[in-house]
Amino acid sequence: MRQILLITDGCSNVGESPVMAAAHARQEGITVNVVGVVDYGTIGELGSREIADIAKAGGGLSRIVGTPQLAQTMQMMTRKTVVQTIQQAVNKEVKKILGEGSLEELPPLKRSQVVTVVDELTETTPLRIALLIDASASMKPKLGAVEEAIRDLALSLEAREGRSELAVFHFPGRSSSEDAMLDMDWSSDVSEVRSLFSRLKMRGATPTGPAIFKVLEHYRYDKLDEHRDRRVSEDQDEREGMIGGYVV
Repeated sequence: MRQILLITDGCSNVGESPVMAAAHARQEGITVNVVGVVDYGTIGELGSREIADIAKAGGGLSRIVGTPQLAQTMQMMTRKTVVQTIQQAVNKEVKKILGEGSLEELPPLKRSQVVTVVDELTETTPLRIALLIDASASMKPKLGAVEEAIRDLALSLEAREGRSELAVFHFPGRSSSEDAMLDMDWSSDVSEVRSLFSRLKMRGATPTGPAIFKVLEHYRYDKLDEHRDRRVSEDQDEREGMIGGYVV
């Protein structure tokens, strides 16, 4: 299961539409969640609308929060979108069995068995999250809260039974021609996150759309990811069989 978690505090102002980029991600099976971060001001109507539109196009969730709520929000969104994705797969399987029926129409015992399977898959399904951090100049005062929130997220992922990995990108990159930069490749090692933020250099532009495309490119050409996706697909086929066994 694959996600992009975008952390930003305003509107994109360079390159392709981030809404279009998020739609491309969704087509490739990658959910895009967006957190808008504020401290003492507001993001504004235009920024709020863009954040909501990116998440909608990417099949994910959006929230606008103050820095104290950032860590909790990131963990909540990650888990909630995992549950939603698994529920969609379960509902699809139930529909195959029941025709136009739904999970709610199952007898209580069988419905509770399916819910148990969903809970189990939520904790055991392999998960990859690409964190995409807005490093434009206005984000500088919020960077400490972002760093702390990412560490908390990494610790919560470590507690899952299934394999969880993070990659971290920031945008814009080091030069005007670099839309986004990879700071940490896929890793389940929390300690690697700690040394990232001292290397970030804040810049003025906000190329959100090109940055999302950069993350998509990383997903596409990661051979290890392709191999694991095949393995995950095989696991999910087996588990969907388990689900079918519960509801027939």
